[in-house]
Amino acid sequence: MSARGAKPALRGRALVGGSARGRALVLDEPLSFWGGMDPKTGTLMDPHHPQFGEDLRGAILLMPSGRGSSSSSSVLAEAVRLGSSPAGIVFLAPDPILVLGSIVAQELYGRHVPVLTLDASAYGSIRSGDVLRIDTEGGEAVVRVDPPDASTQP
Repeated sequence: MSARGAKPALRGRALVGGSARGRALVLDEPLSFWGGMDPKTGTLMDPHHPQFGEDLRGAILLMPSGRGSSSSSSVLAEAVRLGSSPAGIVFLAPDPILVLGSIVAQELYGRHVPVLTLDASAYGSIRSGDVLRIDTEGGEAVVRVDPPDASTQP
């Protein structure tokens, strides 16, 4: 920790590059975007998910992995188009379906969601509500935990 109490930068692997900033939302379980997220509102709508009702819009979403349905890529791309997607997605294990959704959104709409993986130690150090800043270069991702401020409060 630095003199200001900031956490050291966390390093991971960029699956889809980019930069993002937002509040962390750590999911207890994987989520299928198809049937699990409303692309119009960004709400987690799977009634069986522990975080049912959470707002994913603008959050840095952390989940251990994706959970099925190839249609999840189209749901993520549609949420990006509508402006209701997470600002970034962080996994323990890569999810090619959501990676594809972000890439398709970039191709179709000129906007995307950075997607990356962190190792278990780095992933486990992040708590819901932390303010995260993601930056990628090449295949490397850097995640910084910033002090909270009014612009990231729900």
